[in-house]
Amino acid sequence: MVGRWLWVLVFAVFCSVARAADVPTIPAVIHLASEDWDDYTAADGHGLAWDILRAVFEPAGVKLDIRTVPYTRSVGLVQRREVDALVGAYRDEADQVLYPRWNFDIDHIYALGLASNPEPTLATLGKYRLVWVRGYRYESYLPNIHRYNQIERRTGILPMLKQARADFYIDALAEIDSVLADSEDPSRYRRTHLIELPLFLGFADTPKARALMVLYDRRMELLVKSGQLKAIFEHWKQPYPFDENTRLTGQ
Repeated sequence: MVGRWLWVLVFAVFCSVARAADVPTIPAVIHLASEDWDDYTAADGHGLAWDILRAVFEPAGVKLDIRTVPYTRSVGLVQRREVDALVGAYRDEADQVLYPRWNFDIDHIYALGLASNPEPTLATLGKYRLVWVRGYRYESYLPNIHRYNQIERRTGILPMLKQARADFYIDALAEIDSVLADSEDPSRYRRTHLIELPLFLGFADTPKARALMVLYDRRMELLVKSGQLKAIFEHWKQPYPFDENTRLTGQ
């Protein structure tokens, strides 16, 4: 009888150890890839998104390791599992990338065109010649898109519009404003709001990244419900994306 109970005890301990081994530990560092967006994900570590992600991970003992690359390269790094996550992804835009329930911000998507052109709407956008930066896949998020080209970088957009080689340039508001800042006469152009798109981290399909994604969702839920992120958005003078009118989480 004693021997039988001893075997039961040994088996129970073995099962406990096995279950513990199945639970991934939270790593001390999350390796993140992002494009260098001014005052958002700057290469020197300052910006709204970096402050949000520090508030998410650092209280849980996870430090940020930042790698600055063009956006399309950040996607490739995640797909090849060379980093844990990319920053500023739209949900389901890339294969072999995992998306959490919670977004951390919202992209305000605009069309930039000549002020003399008709103002586009979501209903009419499909009849125009559109252009945007390669990798953003706006054709998946905007309705009835038929004619579009993708460019490698944001230089030369204003001459393209001025010379009628495209009708509208599509991008987030901050990038539109950055393009307009290079114009000698911004009044020649008009910005038109199109849609709001939630911004996510896109995680690699690895046990480590999955554990980080679970932590991210848990921490984001806590921070949003407590309102602790509001001060960060106020500091950067950006609209808070989690109020009753703009809540676009993956809950």
